[in-house]
Amino acid sequence: MALKSIKGTKDIIPSESSRWQSVERRLRDIMHSFNYREIRTPVFEETALFTRGIGELTDIVGKEMYTFTDRGGTSMTLRPEMTASVVRSYIQHNLGELQPLSKLYYIAPMFRQERPQAGRLRQFHQFGAEAIGGTNAEVDAEVIALAVSIYEQLGVKNTSVRINSVGCQICRPNYKTTLQEFLKEVYAQLSQLSQQRFEQNPLRILDSKDENDKALTQNAPLMKDFLCDSCGAHFEQLQRALRSLNTNYEVDGRIVRGLDYYTKTAFEILSTDLGSQDALAGGGRYDLLVKQLGGKETPAVGFAAGVERLLITMEKQNLFTEEPLHPGVYFVSADSSSKEWIFQQVHALRQQGICCEMDFLGRSLKAQMREADRQHAAFVIVVGEQEMNDAAVQIKQMKTGEQQRVAMNELQTILSQLVNRT
Repeated sequence: MALKSIKGTKDIIPSESSRWQSVERRLRDIMHSFNYREIRTPVFEETALFTRGIGELTDIVGKEMYTFTDRGGTSMTLRPEMTASVVRSYIQHNLGELQPLSKLYYIAPMFRQERPQAGRLRQFHQFGAEAIGGTNAEVDAEVIALAVSIYEQLGVKNTSVRINSVGCQICRPNYKTTLQEFLKEVYAQLSQLSQQRFEQNPLRILDSKDENDKALTQNAPLMKDFLCDSCGAHFEQLQRALRSLNTNYEVDGRIVRGLDYYTKTAFEILSTDLGSQDALAGGGRYDLLVKQLGGKETPAVGFAAGVERLLITMEKQNLFTEEPLHPGVYFVSADSSSKEWIFQQVHALRQQGICCEMDFLGRSLKAQMREADRQHAAFVIVVGEQEMNDAAVQIKQMKTGEQQRVAMNELQTILSQLVNRT
């Protein structure tokens, strides 16, 4: 039986990888323009990092993590998300001592054993940013503006920004009690998942995708109406900062975070082109996480977004214009007398950064020309005994059919000029 990729994983083959590379280049350029610097962490960590950092009661930890015991008896987990890993690295390497506000970004694979569907795989890729060390709401606004800028600069249309405040450890307990009192009246009619969340994670009930849950909680009290003075002032400051940047948004009191270390700002960027799974990106402030993972009390805010969802949206909106990589020059050997010279020329041109190719399969002249056309080579050079005797070749531009004769000792210089112009 032929071996295949594991369910929920996907090969990114050469015809697709050029799109990934293009998007990743743009992501890095935009991150750098906001002065965020890349961080790369191991693909697996001790399981304890995620149980403490994400929460044992979450679906991610309870149902979706890929966890195994290594030969030393330590429980390890393939990372299901990146924030916990970034914070662990921030603490371990004392990044706060190097810079008061650490601005970090990543583009990396994640792993969750959930039901595969469009834009959601078991090995998936995320990009995101974390700003660790700042309490000011302008930092939150910058993170939101960064996320928005990525979609704008990639040309993605039909997006919207929704923001909320999830309060803090001072004002949230009172709200949680009020929400539970409301939910008691409809508890029996809630979905099984929402009933499971009632005691420990009632805020997540407001985020339920179940249509009946949505109807039952339509008039539920919202956290934004129970904010303490500090959280209220921070939320107002955030909105002023977003308006000053001309960033359109709407306040959505149903955006919640189920974990206690999340404080104040929560936001999402949605797309109307993704169907029911409409979230392109999500983020918020997590002022309590650094201390929870063993560091000093340190404020932080960030976001994460799916690369696959971005690519799906861009494809639906016909935003890909880059052609796949193709040779600048294809050398065709008319007979055996030219093969050694061609081999040397191909290598010399590659040292100059020019993508070029030759035939390694001993094919006929006609088959080599077909191959040059199939690979969309910009220029083709046919070399045989006559060209070797004349010490000159014909360079043919495939798109126009135009040809020019060039002395062999000038070939590298001429090709460098021609390829750079196409």
